[in-house]
Amino acid sequence: MKKIIIGIIAIVIIGIAITIGCLVGKKDKEETTKLEKIKLAEVTHSPFYAPLYVAIENGYFKEQGLEVELILTPGADKVATSVISGDTQIGFAGPESAIYVYEGNEEDYLVTFAGLTKRDGQFIVSRNKDFKLEDLYDKEVLVGRLGLRL
Repeated sequence: MKKIIIGIIAIVIIGIAITIGCLVGKKDKEETTKLEKIKLAEVTHSPFYAPLYVAIENGYFKEQGLEVELILTPGADKVATSVISGDTQIGFAGPESAIYVYEGNEEDYLVTFAGLTKRDGQFIVSRNKDFKLEDLYDKEVLVGRLGLRL
């Protein structure tokens, strides 16, 4: 009878230990899945940022512990303001915004650390299958800023 009682007590202790171990393991897993939230302001949606969009949609940032919220913020000045105010942590805009902030003698200025596209990217799209670039010679093309003469 003594052996049976000791056996039952041992099984109960092992059961409690396994339960506690599972709960601790679950808690550790939950702590490691907490994501660092980052807000990214971009001045325009662009096909040149396609790798970024793919990485967000496919969860590559989450795999690295980051939750990226992409915010369209039209205007480099607004992107700069959102970063300086702390509303966003990263801003995609032209370097002119950092220059304006620096020239404004701001105490906390922006630092441009990467060039993603080197220049504004544009695509020419036509409904006509026989389209040639020569079809645009001597025409005015609207590219999002002042017209460009080809």
